[in-house]
Amino acid sequence: MIDVVPVNLTQSTSKSLAHPMRFTSFLVVFLTALSLQAAPKKIVLLAGSRSHGPGEHEFRAGCLLLAHALENHPEVQVTVVSNGWPADTSVFSGAAAVVTYADGGSGHPVIQPDRIKLLDQLASHGVGIGAMHYGVEVPAGEPGFAMLRWTGGYFEAFWSINPTWTARFNSLPDHPVARGVKPFEIHDEWYYHMRFAPNLQGVTPILSVIPPKETLNRPNGPHSGNPFVRAAAARGESQHLMWVLERPDGGRGFGFTGGHYHKNWGDENFRKLVLNAFYWIAKVEIPGSGVASSISAADLGSNLDVK
Repeated sequence: MIDVVPVNLTQSTSKSLAHPMRFTSFLVVFLTALSLQAAPKKIVLLAGSRSHGPGEHEFRAGCLLLAHALENHPEVQVTVVSNGWPADTSVFSGAAAVVTYADGGSGHPVIQPDRIKLLDQLASHGVGIGAMHYGVEVPAGEPGFAMLRWTGGYFEAFWSINPTWTARFNSLPDHPVARGVKPFEIHDEWYYHMRFAPNLQGVTPILSVIPPKETLNRPNGPHSGNPFVRAAAARGESQHLMWVLERPDGGRGFGFTGGHYHKNWGDENFRKLVLNAFYWIAKVEIPGSGVASSISAADLGSNLDVK
């Protein structure tokens, strides 16, 4: 927010401003000082339509909760769009970042060609792009290539899987998105074996673990298992559950595979990672201790979909 400081024109100052040239110089300096106090960065959250059972895939409630967590942060302004793609795309005007938290696959809200084109245009102007939980899954082909451009990775059917398990994160990288986040563990539907850009070009993993073997107990299927993920597990490969991308055009992106259970937003470390990611892709400086927020039990129980 711009804090306008009133100017006290003393008698001597008033006299000095009587000369037109001096007044003009003063006005330029004053307006320049105001402009240096940056306006808040606009973050648009696309919340998907109602999905799954109570407390699961609470996209709208989750977005509103995260927006509420940032209400007292004047450096950002959060706009929540409910039920997927906005009817009026002018909501993207002035956006520094766009994040999708919604059902994915063939029903993903951004996979239509005209919407991909619009997000490509936003990205070309430096707008950050993020995706959370099912929002990281899009069909292979042009939607998949778009997600690789925007975020560096995505969930691909018959390649990635979506088990529910408790992931333990014992260490985090030295990256701004991990600032202030302590080692933690949490039970969620953590997707893994994402389809990433070749050689992880531009990608920095944020949450990485070796999943327990029980996550591969299901038979093969579009989301449950496949020979490729089983081979990766046999090799003991670490899997990236959250990552960030620095794009060649200078823009940024992130993917976060957690977020199935709404209650998990009550975990400070889980929540801080995502709030930090919002800041990072919007190019807002992240404090040394991360983005602070406080969520109550009442907050967690607000705005839930009727299911």
